[in-house]
Amino acid sequence: MINVQIYRYHPEHDSKPYMETKTLPEEFRKRMVLDALQYLREEDPTLAFRRSCREGVCGSDSMNINGKNWLACIKPVAEALGTSNTLVIRPLPGMPVIRDLVVDQSLFFHHYEQIKPWLINDDPAPAIERLQTPEQRKQLDGLYECILCGCCTSQCPSWWWNPEKYRGPSALLQALRFLLDSRDRARIERLEGLEDPFSVFRCRSIGNCSWVCPKGLNPMGAIGRIRLELMKESS
Repeated sequence: MINVQIYRYHPEHDSKPYMETKTLPEEFRKRMVLDALQYLREEDPTLAFRRSCREGVCGSDSMNINGKNWLACIKPVAEALGTSNTLVIRPLPGMPVIRDLVVDQSLFFHHYEQIKPWLINDDPAPAIERLQTPEQRKQLDGLYECILCGCCTSQCPSWWWNPEKYRGPSALLQALRFLLDSRDRARIERLEGLEDPFSVFRCRSIGNCSWVCPKGLNPMGAIGRIRLELMKESS
C-alpha cells in the first residue's frame, strides 16, 4: 500500500488545518496523482480539489506534492514518490486556502491583468492578419506556452514576501511575451509599468520558478531579459 498525507481544511467546520492519512492500492504507483486523488474522493466525497482537462493544459490541478509544485494530472505517482512510500499533498503555498487543496488565486490573476496580456496596436487593421516573419514568431517561443497554473509564482519566495507588489514569475513571463511581440505597439508603456522597485526587481534569482514549471519554461530567464530591456530604454 502507498501512504498518502493530504492537507485538509474546511473553514466552516475546522478550527485549523490538519493532515489526514489515507492509503492507496499499490496499482496507483503506475498512475497519475490526479487518478489517486479521484480514487480517494470516491471514498470521501468531501475532499476538495480542482481539475478539468487532465492533460496538462488547463493548469487547474496545480498543487504541492512532496514539497514541489506540480500538475497532478501529469505527475506519475512513482515519480512523485521517488524513494519514499508516502505522498504528501498540500495546496499551493503562498496563496490563501479556500478549502482543502483549493486556493484563492485572485491576487495571482490580478497581477496577470496588470501586465495587460493582450496586443496593443492602434494601426489600421490589415485585410487578413498582422503578419510576422518566422524570426519574429520565434521570439515568442518559451513564453506563449505558459498555462497560468501558478506553480512558479506560488513557489517563489519573493512572491511570499511581497505578494501585493511583486508581479511574480508567471505574470512577468507573460509581460515579456508581449514586450517581444512584433505586432505590439506599447513597448514604452509596458516597460514604464514595470520600472518601479517592486514589480520586477524584487526577484532574487533563486530559481524556484524555473525548477517547478510543468511546461519546462524559464521564468527566471524571462525576468532577467525584462531587466535588460529596461536598461536599454534608460540608457
